[in-house]
Amino acid sequence: MFFRKRDTTPASIPAPSDEPALPNRLSPRSPSEAIKPTAAPPPPDRPVRERGGLLARISGLLTASVVLAIAVMIGVTLFERQTREPGPLSADKVVVIPPRSGTSEIAEALAREGVISHTALFEWASRFSGKALKAGEYTFKAHASIGEAIDTLSSGRQVQHAITFPEGLTSEQIVVRLNDNDILTGDINEIPPEGSLLPDTYKFERGATRQQIVNLMRAKQREVLNQIWLRRSAEIPVKTPAEMVTLASIVEKETGRADERPRVAGVFVNRLNKRMKLQSDPTIVYGLVGGRGTLGRGIQRAEIERATPYNTYVIEGLPPGPIANPGRAALEAVANPSRTKDLFFVADGTGGHAFAENLEGHSRNVARWRQVEKARQTPSPDATVDKADPPGAASVPGTASAYAPEGTNFAAGGDGPARPKAFDASEGTRLDPLRNKTFDLNSPKTVPVLKQP
Repeated sequence: MFFRKRDTTPASIPAPSDEPALPNRLSPRSPSEAIKPTAAPPPPDRPVRERGGLLARISGLLTASVVLAIAVMIGVTLFERQTREPGPLSADKVVVIPPRSGTSEIAEALAREGVISHTALFEWASRFSGKALKAGEYTFKAHASIGEAIDTLSSGRQVQHAITFPEGLTSEQIVVRLNDNDILTGDINEIPPEGSLLPDTYKFERGATRQQIVNLMRAKQREVLNQIWLRRSAEIPVKTPAEMVTLASIVEKETGRADERPRVAGVFVNRLNKRMKLQSDPTIVYGLVGGRGTLGRGIQRAEIERATPYNTYVIEGLPPGPIANPGRAALEAVANPSRTKDLFFVADGTGGHAFAENLEGHSRNVARWRQVEKARQTPSPDATVDKADPPGAASVPGTASAYAPEGTNFAAGGDGPARPKAFDASEGTRLDPLRNKTFDLNSPKTVPVLKQP
């Protein structure tokens, strides 16, 4: 039989506890002391924790990164400020950077030309910019900074050179002018066909070849010719674009005045429609010298009747090809000539021409021109010369039909006496309308022929 052991622990003895014993509170001595708060025990001391190795390394790296970033920002700011500072160049200057030049070679070339002062700074700046520097010929502005120099070299905007070809040059003369240009390079493969080049001003960069300019001139001529041919008048007596170029080349050589080209073209169109010979002096010259373009003297009397494929005093209709390279305006004039009845024109002493519809009016114009020339040859106080005649007007190339430039004479030993200054190419010959009044050039049936009957 089991019996429970009786708990003999006194009730007044409290059970043991893990909590610390509180100090015995004494009874307050006074009411004021009773209301005072009991002082709180002090907080326990915080345990000392040792910092781990990984955390310390991360913290150090962050600190170093911040310091490094600040240093880099300061360095970049100073670097950019130096690349923006004005350079030593006192005035604009053109510098040629040879092909296949590296960054260091370019820096040395710019320093040698006085564009920059610090080659190393330029090299670093060009590398950091990420821009490709291109060889060529560039203009650097005065006091250009390193940054501006890099922008100039990376833009590719090189110095533009220009070469101008006046209207009316032959292809051979154009090639000579190209060969005389010392900026262009290379040789021309062959003389282009006469009339295949468009006279104009062409721009190019250093290093361009002469053949490239020729190819460009031919392409521009085909483009312009096609455009003008499409809007030509249906009444012009030319059947192909090549014939239009041929007639335009004659018009180009006959007059240098833009306002006269359509009217001169109209004269030749009227003559073609009437089956009259064109009788253009520049065709005589081309038949004699070809692409050289000029005799260097006046036309001899015998040369007017010398049979060549280009001499329009001999042949009927158009010559077999152009006698020069006409410009856009001459092509436009032939495509849409003035609608007149003019069949003749002669120099008027002002750099232009006097036009006439019939032989009578033309004879008066020729007589007046001869009076002007006579007054110029023998000046006197009583001489009356048209005030509008500028000195040397007859010397302007292509301003007088059937007249040689002023200052040229018949060659020694020619068929007739030497005549100073300008002269009528038909003067004194069987074709002279002032000597033989039976020539009625208004009628194709009585057009002068070479041989006397």
